[in-house]
Amino acid sequence: MSKANQWSSRLGFVLASAGAAIGLGAIWKFPYVTGTSGGGAFFLLFVLFTLFIGLPLLLAEFIIGRHTGKEAISAYKAIAPNTAWVWIGRVGVISCLVLLSFYSVVGGWIILYTIMSLSGLLTGKEYGALFNTVIAEPYLVIGAQALFLIINVYVVSRGVQKGIERTNKYMMPLLFICFLIIVVRSLTLDGAMEGIEFFLKPDFSAITGTSVLYALGQSFFSLCVGLSCMVTYSSYLGKDISLTKSAGSISVLNLVVSLLAGLAIFPAVFALGMEPTEGPGLLFVVLPQVFEQVPFGPVFLALFLLLFLFATLTSSFSLLEIIVAALTKEKQEKRPKSAVLAGVIVFLVGLPSALSFGVLKHITVFGRNIFDTADFFVSNLMLPIGSLLIAIFITWKMKKEHVFEEFKTGSPKSERLFSTWFILVKYILPFIIIVVLFNLASAY
Repeated sequence: MSKANQWSSRLGFVLASAGAAIGLGAIWKFPYVTGTSGGGAFFLLFVLFTLFIGLPLLLAEFIIGRHTGKEAISAYKAIAPNTAWVWIGRVGVISCLVLLSFYSVVGGWIILYTIMSLSGLLTGKEYGALFNTVIAEPYLVIGAQALFLIINVYVVSRGVQKGIERTNKYMMPLLFICFLIIVVRSLTLDGAMEGIEFFLKPDFSAITGTSVLYALGQSFFSLCVGLSCMVTYSSYLGKDISLTKSAGSISVLNLVVSLLAGLAIFPAVFALGMEPTEGPGLLFVVLPQVFEQVPFGPVFLALFLLLFLFATLTSSFSLLEIIVAALTKEKQEKRPKSAVLAGVIVFLVGLPSALSFGVLKHITVFGRNIFDTADFFVSNLMLPIGSLLIAIFITWKMKKEHVFEEFKTGSPKSERLFSTWFILVKYILPFIIIVVLFNLASAY
């Protein structure tokens, strides 16, 4: 593999992987799923699932990818040739395609809001009604979705170092700083304490079997595990970098940003007399109202939306990259054409989701519109199933000495943790995931 298609440093890898994880998972999806799934109790479950299920599985994907140095499909084929295990990678690529198809719709919404903010069209509006109007306009949402994917295609076509890594090094720190400003203002609003209690004080009576499933799915979604996306990302990693430290850093960053997202949104929700169960539009309805309470609010709102767009792109880069990597098969001269082809396919698959709040809103599956169905399919079915198969593969099919070698490389002190991690991934995590999936099946 050429050095141009490798991460230049551990920091570059961590920021890119954290960008893949943080993006919409922590900033857009986490607040509204928390709001509809029990508040503080859901957040506690999410933290536990992230640390004890998501983090070990993230490390598992890193080990598979770095050991083979190949993208998702080829990685499983290299370890277990001529077997059905290769379908873990294939299903991961398909799931990435479906995920990016509705993810790009939200990316389009953010582009529209960024443009409206920069042009001054977001001030003094009825934000709930505005959001519903915007997402129901077919030409607007389709055009914005296409623009979002064009940006993705351009960056991913440039490769790992010049495209993805270079972009993330600037985007992520700026977003973090801007987020802190919003949190401070949200926490100082009158009535903010009620929101803090909702978010941080667990009420286990609000937890249902569905909430547990959603917390598990959110931990996978926010860390981008279960799709073999991180198999592809880690295949670009040098052999001297610690996988355990990298996985730990990414998980902690993800939890910190999720915490900040909750502290930015829920105090403002309650201070402004809104409902935390607003759904996918929560962020687009609450944040403009928060910025109305801040000096130079329109400027800060425009800056945040711009950085939020960047964070969304860092996540979508990773999803498009796994599709492009599967198409190029390490033949980098094919990357530009593969990126365009992948972008077109994702756009076409995402059209029904883009239109599901407008001309196709009457079409539902099990009570969900097309957008929510695609989200549920990936987040609560494919991610847990993919994670289950990865856990089984790395502990039952991959040679244990190879797993151990990758685990300890770059961090000799981590050797003592290997046995605990291996038992956790081999026996405990599959059991937990199967129980959660069984409860989902019994609910239907």
